[in-house]
Amino acid sequence: MKNIFNICIILFMCSQAYGQKPRARDLGVPFVGEPGVFNAITDVQGVEVGYSTIISGEGEHHIGKGPIRTGVTAIFPRGKAKKFSPVYANWYSLNGNGEMTGTTWVTESGFLETPIMITNTNSVGVVRDAVLKWYVDTDWYSGEDWWYTYPVVAETYDGFLNDIYGFHVKEKHVLEAIENASSGKIAEGNVGGGTGMMCLGFKGGTGTASRVFKIKEETYTVGAIVQSNFGAKRNLSIAGVPVGMALKDTLGYTFNGPPKSRRQEGDGSIIVVIATDVPLLPHQLKRIAQRIPLGVGIVGGRGSNGSGDIFLAFSTANETAFNRDETTTVKSMSNDQLMPVFEATVQAVEEAIINAMIAAETMEGINGNKAHALPHDLLIKTLKAYNRIQD
Repeated sequence: MKNIFNICIILFMCSQAYGQKPRARDLGVPFVGEPGVFNAITDVQGVEVGYSTIISGEGEHHIGKGPIRTGVTAIFPRGKAKKFSPVYANWYSLNGNGEMTGTTWVTESGFLETPIMITNTNSVGVVRDAVLKWYVDTDWYSGEDWWYTYPVVAETYDGFLNDIYGFHVKEKHVLEAIENASSGKIAEGNVGGGTGMMCLGFKGGTGTASRVFKIKEETYTVGAIVQSNFGAKRNLSIAGVPVGMALKDTLGYTFNGPPKSRRQEGDGSIIVVIATDVPLLPHQLKRIAQRIPLGVGIVGGRGSNGSGDIFLAFSTANETAFNRDETTTVKSMSNDQLMPVFEATVQAVEEAIINAMIAAETMEGINGNKAHALPHDLLIKTLKAYNRIQD
C-alpha cells in the first residue's frame, strides 16, 4: 500500500509539471470499477464534448456588466460531423426544480436527435435559439426542407458567483462550445456551463468519469459527465468517509451579496448525462437514468427541494435504428444482463462528481462572493485518518 501511495504522489507531481489538473485518482482516492483510457464520457466511441468558458471582471456586482463567471457545455453523442444521427435515449428527474428542454419528445419518440447543451439557468433560451440557428447554417437535417426539432438544453444556477441577470451567454459562446467539441481528454472544474457552480460546501463545476466492463465476452463502456452545483457540506462523503463533517469549519462559502436570498443549505442542482455503447432500448435507458441518483447520493446528494436533479442517458449502439420510411432491425441487451450497466453508471457518476470538485479552483465572483476549492491536502489527511489511504 505504501508503494501505491507513493505512485499516487508521483502521478500528482507529474500532472502539475505538465500543467494538467490532478484528478481524484491522482490524489489516491479509491474507487470501485475499471475506468476507460481517458476516464471520461469520451471513452464511449464517437462522443465529443466542447466548452465555452466566460470569466471577466471582479468586485462589486453591476447587473449587465459583471463580474461574469459562466459558460456553455456541448455534448455530441456521435460527434458533430455526423450531423443528424439520432440515438436511443431517455431521461429522469429526481427533483424537478430545474430545466432540461426537449425531454418530452425524447420520451415520446425514444430518440435524442440533437446535441445536449448545458449552461446557467437564465441562458437556456439563448442557447436553444443559437443551436437552432446553427442547425440551419450547417444543414443539420441534410437537405430536408421542412423539419422540426426540440434542442436539449439543461441548466444549473450560478447566480451567487455570476452576474446571471446580465445575460452574458451569447450566440458566439454557443458556437464556440460546439466548435471546441472533441473526443479524448476533456477539461474539468471551472469550465463550460460548470464555471460558476458550487458543490457540497466547496467549488463545484464540470466533471467526468467512465467504466469499462464485460457482459459475457463483450466489452462495453459507460461514461458520465456532470455539472455539479448541489448539496450541503455536512453530507459530503468521499470514499465512504464523512469528509464534509471533518471539514465543516473549513473554508466555508462567503456570501457578501445578494443580501436577500431564499437559498437554503443543500439547494442547488446537478445535471448528469450518461453515454454507453451497450445496445439498449429507450425503456432500458430510463432504467439507467433512474440509477444516476444512487451515485449522487453516495457523495452526499439528497434531492433538495431547491435542487434541479435532472438526468439523461443515451446509447450509441444501433446506429441505423432511426429511419423515417423503413422498418429497421435493432439489437437489445436483455434486462437480466443489465446489472453491470447499473453498477458502472453509479460508479461513474460518483467519481465524476468528485473529479469536478478536485479539479475546481477557488473562485471569487460578484460582490466578492467566494467558493473555495476542496483542499487536497486536508482531503488526503482525512482519508488517511479513516485508513482509506495508507502511508
